[in-house]
Amino acid sequence: MQSIGIIGVGSYLPEAIISNAEIGHGAGVTDEWIVRKTGIRERRRAAPHEATSDLAVAAAQRALQSAGLTADQLAYVVVATSTPDHPQPATAALVQHRIGARHAAAFDVNAVCSGFVYALKTVQKLLSGAAVGEPRYGLVIGADIYSRILDYSDRRTAALFGDGAGATVLGPVAPGLGLREISLVSRGDAHRLIEVTAGGSRRPPSPQTLADGDHYFRMDGRGVRDFVTRSLPYEIDRLLRRAAVPADAVQHFVPHQANGIMLAELWPDLGLHRAALHLTLERYANTGAASVPITLAEMNRRRAAAPGDLVVLAAFGGGMSLGIALLNWSMDTREGAGALGAHPAVPHLLTAGDRVGPLAP
Repeated sequence: MQSIGIIGVGSYLPEAIISNAEIGHGAGVTDEWIVRKTGIRERRRAAPHEATSDLAVAAAQRALQSAGLTADQLAYVVVATSTPDHPQPATAALVQHRIGARHAAAFDVNAVCSGFVYALKTVQKLLSGAAVGEPRYGLVIGADIYSRILDYSDRRTAALFGDGAGATVLGPVAPGLGLREISLVSRGDAHRLIEVTAGGSRRPPSPQTLADGDHYFRMDGRGVRDFVTRSLPYEIDRLLRRAAVPADAVQHFVPHQANGIMLAELWPDLGLHRAALHLTLERYANTGAASVPITLAEMNRRRAAAPGDLVVLAAFGGGMSLGIALLNWSMDTREGAGALGAHPAVPHLLTAGDRVGPLAP
């Protein structure tokens, strides 16, 4: 079976930078409180004219440039999002149209903040099973605009989220590289921990749901922390055991950028003692399904990973859902070298700086 891996990455962060002071004023908290509780110092906010598809298109174009591909070479365009442009059609259909992916099937995936990893496995399976002569490239995008569904008087959620999009191009890679194992887990019995309770078929929009604020994002922060603390170390260990990879062999860990303090507390329990912990939340906050691919794009821009390096991706979100992926890095970060076994690369366009390394508690 053909090995499938990441051959291009890209990201897009809106221009507007929102400080903790601005967020904290409405929520009744200080910059110091937000940093102490979350590790977040600022986040990006989409412009009034920008929708999720706009962010996704910008990230997709950069990922395609990175891979040295054109959009009409894509077989699939998949957008992971829980803040779509509208209930229908799929946001991916809008992205497909705007980037010119004329031959691609387009659809959305909603596993909330785990959505990117869920979409990654879906497209990997579709590409690896393609018949000879069929297109072998897929575009996987994570994009969210949480600023449109936050209650900025709610200190439990107001400071946590930012807007952004990240994209990866998947395609054939050399043997020994690419995606190796992906584990998807859902715990529907805990679905009430993260929710937007109105706006769907059970509670359609009405004057009452609007008056009650039921279209806002709500989260039981303590419950989510307990869920992640209990589940994530176990699921990472289970995946590595299945792949027969010792934890000490992992060189990079890219987690969902939910809360820096929670990740710092969790880090010793993951067993990834020799891995670099890649973080972008200090500047971008939690960008939902976009947080993992945004961090991958930044990791690539910094040339932090070498071809063949073992990377673990870990996402968790509403549902409750978890997505864990193990891969051998398949992009050569030398100037002009491109993706191994794929096409020449164009240098990544995003130049914002983030932190890479262990997060101090």
